[in-house]
Amino acid sequence: MEQAENLVVGIEALGARLAEAGESITRRFIGQGQVVELVLTTLLCGGHGLLIGLPGLGKTRLVETLGTVMGMSEARVQFTPDLMPADILGSEVLESGADGGRGFKFIEGPVFCQLLMADEVNRASPRTQSALLQAMQERSVTIAGQLHRLPEPFHVFATQNPIEQEGTYPLPEAQLDRFLLRIDVDYPARDAERDILLATTGLDDARSRRVFTAAELLAAQKLVRRMPVGDSVMELILDLARACRPGAVEAPEFVNGSVSWGPGPRATQALMLSVRARALLKGRLAPSVEDVIELARPVLSHRMALTFAARARGESVGDLVGRVLERVTRVEAVA
Repeated sequence: MEQAENLVVGIEALGARLAEAGESITRRFIGQGQVVELVLTTLLCGGHGLLIGLPGLGKTRLVETLGTVMGMSEARVQFTPDLMPADILGSEVLESGADGGRGFKFIEGPVFCQLLMADEVNRASPRTQSALLQAMQERSVTIAGQLHRLPEPFHVFATQNPIEQEGTYPLPEAQLDRFLLRIDVDYPARDAERDILLATTGLDDARSRRVFTAAELLAAQKLVRRMPVGDSVMELILDLARACRPGAVEAPEFVNGSVSWGPGPRATQALMLSVRARALLKGRLAPSVEDVIELARPVLSHRMALTFAARARGESVGDLVGRVLERVTRVEAVA
């Protein structure tokens, strides 16, 4: 009983801090509350995010602000076709000592930070992409046979431009699966854009202040994993993921005809963690069906692929996930 009470107190206190952090972020990144919620969800789950949006929508500003508010050291790498793995990970250089002796010294690359922005990640070669994604998964890099641990926490937010695909190297599906959430950054509403004009074109730019430290973020990530999840929410997560897999017993006919491959167990793990984080951000003690509905597309849309025929018909993964979600929740309600 005492353990449960401590958990409740911890969740309520963390929820209040997160509300303060969200307010501080939106002071500089205006009119994109849904995006802010998703990036905070990604951090609370200990994952990485894929930001999809046109140039000029504030993605760089968002990540910079996120590093300030959450108390993390940050770095930014502009991905280009000539970028090499060593430009991200670091390399060994031959160095002369004061005594005249020579030896190799490891020079850390920009990946040795707590929050890395990989700008236009699909413009780098597959070799460079895989070097970054390996570091994301293993939280370490190996240079010249030596293992080097990355700082904790370690998060990557990679960006992609959805329209300019010429000269790019699309991330393979297995690498996309490493990102916890796909976060679409759209144009702001008219009123929000007016606020942006007023806040960013004067003499003073709005500033954000630090709310968390890196150690406090790590503690928050552990607390999220302790949050209880009800059987109804867990069953909905399983039903949803399995219904998106072509050939599965639970898959409806339109999935079998439109999806070439569906989400694996990593998707259900991501959804299970994400709904906990969203409940925390909303000030609740446990996730609900609403959280699953809201996070289905950000979690699943980059973990599925349409058939050629479905693409030719103009179908989209997001719309298909919506159809599956509608069908699964309707069945759940009847049951």
